[in-house]
Amino acid sequence: MKNTKLISGSSIPALSAEIAKKLGIRLTRTRIARFSDGELDIQILENIRNKDVFLLQSTCVPDVNKHYMELFLLADAAKRASAKSITVVMPYYGYCRQDRKKFGRVPISARTMADLLTATGVKRILTIDLHAGQIQGFFNGPVDNIYASKAQLTNIRRKRLKNLVVYSPDAGGTDRARAFAKRLGAGLALGDKRREKKNQAEILHIIGNVKGKIVLMLDDMADTFGSMEESVKALLEQGAKKIYACVTHAVLSGPALARIEASPITELLVTNTIPLSPEAMAMEKIRSISIAGLLADAIRRIQNGGSVSGLFD
Repeated sequence: MKNTKLISGSSIPALSAEIAKKLGIRLTRTRIARFSDGELDIQILENIRNKDVFLLQSTCVPDVNKHYMELFLLADAAKRASAKSITVVMPYYGYCRQDRKKFGRVPISARTMADLLTATGVKRILTIDLHAGQIQGFFNGPVDNIYASKAQLTNIRRKRLKNLVVYSPDAGGTDRARAFAKRLGAGLALGDKRREKKNQAEILHIIGNVKGKIVLMLDDMADTFGSMEESVKALLEQGAKKIYACVTHAVLSGPALARIEASPITELLVTNTIPLSPEAMAMEKIRSISIAGLLADAIRRIQNGGSVSGLFD
């Protein structure tokens, strides 16, 4: 790892520091400031010539656009400083939800972000639980989409939940839910979800038996908690005994915290791909687990020519 430089943006300072500690590498010093008109003023303060640079940044709340711009400028600075290679470690890939044209005259934002990253000199992406697997095809270079399931399953098993059913709110999460159910020896249920407007969903049917069961709702992200709120209502109407929720990316915007507080769920398990707000951290129902070890192992394997997929064998 002697030729490796870790550079962190401003979105995940605690996670970046934890990754650096696990790798035994200190973070490279940078200056991220603003001009008086709001433009970003960025400088890498150490020599990175002929070094393999890993840029650590989630493009997430509270300012997705600022975090992306930081990332673009850090990548450009690294390229112009003669870095040997540039890999972006993006635990949460912002603008991931527009990955295709569902309506006329809309952008494919996930592709646009991929093009911009490529234009700034990024050769490789390391991310966690992409919202849609096809986003990997938007890049011409390698994309390592690793899974938080290893850390999540470890924590879920500790609860020793009996008579468990794993539930996916929509068909897109079926493969993830089926994999969890297999590893937990649990049943499987699916929601028939219809989304008429963004951040508004309706669960029309529950496919599978949840009566008298403990249900683990599983999704890649929770934004406003609207879909999960509707799922909870539908699951309780079908006779679910107790409900847990597990997501990788805790976006938790808008009315999410109020909905979680009012919800009858027992616990919402999240990871630290997105830092929790102080209000979310204070809530007893929300529990965050770290994926720093998973990312550190992936970075080490990339740098040493190991198998990233081997993390999940």
